[in-house]
Amino acid sequence: MKHKINPDVDIVMDIIKATLAINPTSKFLNSVHFHYQERGGLSRKQLEGLYEKAKNLPDIPPGKLATLQAIILKKPVKERAPASKTVAAIVTKDTVTEKLMTDILEKYPQHKRVMFLKMKFDNNEPVSALEKSEMEKFHKLLIK
Repeated sequence: MKHKINPDVDIVMDIIKATLAINPTSKFLNSVHFHYQERGGLSRKQLEGLYEKAKNLPDIPPGKLATLQAIILKKPVKERAPASKTVAAIVTKDTVTEKLMTDILEKYPQHKRVMFLKMKFDNNEPVSALEKSEMEKFHKLLIK
């Protein structure tokens, strides 16, 4: 059986009014009062701020403060995930493939396929095994 809240009892509004009676010029309290009237509720941070202001006042009964604290604890906590640290992948250059490419390009500087693979290699993009075997085949055919 779910406990229903009595709509005639509004603890948050009572605390807002009590704190505003003591400090009517507070911009925070006026803002919280406006938000509560407009939206019908407050965020966890706003409720926590209201609780911090109200707990120092002697006029507010401890039961209302305890109820406000319970309302705060019911609210979900929004936490940001910590920034993920991306570790730069250490790319080890394949010296054999690089040597094959430079040998071919020394003899045939306009070889388009080898130029493309060299550009890919220089940009630290992965060179597939098929492309490496293709490079070896070019090297065997072109460099004797």
